[in-house]
Amino acid sequence: MIEKNINSDSSKLCKAIVEGMKDNKANDIVVLDLRKLESAVCDYFVLCSGDSTTHVDGISNATTEFVRKSIDEKPWKVEGKTNSDWILLDYINVVGHVFYKETRAFYDIEELWSDAVRTNILP
Repeated sequence: MIEKNINSDSSKLCKAIVEGMKDNKANDIVVLDLRKLESAVCDYFVLCSGDSTTHVDGISNATTEFVRKSIDEKPWKVEGKTNSDWILLDYINVVGHVFYKETRAFYDIEELWSDAVRTNILP
């Protein structure tokens, strides 16, 4: 099991992920602040949607590249690139979720973590 690094600047990482998503025209970006939840697996979830699997893949690639260039962070793990319905960018303390819009509606992560503080990011 990997423990969260309390000294990391997860808010800085969260902002970089949001900016990377915005740069590639991601839709409906939402930040869920999980820091005050006892059962939280990380500090933040950052969610967004793409209009097609190609768009989802592009958002994922652009976000990873933006974060690497701006704050020199690489994801610990990337999952979901095969189908590009839901790509997970796991930076340990912050997890980015890039969804195909129908897949996002089906899994409804925002409702599952409804106790988290939610911030809708405007375009």
